[in-house]
Amino acid sequence: MVRVVICGASGRMGQTLGRMVKESPDLELAGGIDLRPGSFFGAEIVAAQDIEALLKSKKPDVLIDFTVAHAAVENVKAAAKNNVAVIVGTTGFTPEQREVMAAAIEGHVPAVISSNFSVGVNIFWQLVREAGKLLGDYDIEVIEAHHRNKKDAPSGTAKTILQILDDEIGSRRKLYGREGMMERGNEIGVHVIRGGDIVGDHTVMFSKNFETIELSHRAYDRSVFASGALRAARWVTGKKPGIYGMNDVLGLQKT
Repeated sequence: MVRVVICGASGRMGQTLGRMVKESPDLELAGGIDLRPGSFFGAEIVAAQDIEALLKSKKPDVLIDFTVAHAAVENVKAAAKNNVAVIVGTTGFTPEQREVMAAAIEGHVPAVISSNFSVGVNIFWQLVREAGKLLGDYDIEVIEAHHRNKKDAPSGTAKTILQILDDEIGSRRKLYGREGMMERGNEIGVHVIRGGDIVGDHTVMFSKNFETIELSHRAYDRSVFASGALRAARWVTGKKPGIYGMNDVLGLQKT
């Protein structure tokens, strides 16, 4: 039985994770952390400042974080200090924040950090990598869409797409949106859409004269991310300290 604590327990992802943990016979919901105390699915939610007290009293195996960057850094530090493995699906970290998390994790606890925990997205990344190897001389555009409340843009998933393309075709200038009179060059166009309750759409378009190839992934429900995060939580338990990716969990090529 893997004991799980969820950060951002009162949010949409936190509620989805809590419900799915509660429904899983091999997982136990040990508690939650949010801005304000409360409860969910029969477990206690404590205020963020009380995270260490919760970790010491409940002794969870894994902490899952889908919050915001500054909060996630503190949650990861607290988990590592208390020998709790970490799953981080939060995006929007600065390089400095990533360094702080890495310093807390390395040599202390195992962690799976990914900009997207959907199994489908991780396979989608592999397809983008293969396409990049074969279509490097095509014009490339990246389009992503999320709900109106998502703050970081482009999404972490889109940034991973751009990194994969840079790895395979070499670094190109990124042009974020277009306006006015301009000729298309050798840039990669990046387009961000925010509206309504869109869960997450990502498309990579490879275009040349007379043909276009599109690779797309569309998420219809947050449960796809939660399911992947719980798969990672089961996998990470007992692993050696260090930072892993979802590719390690799924046995895929490193993205």
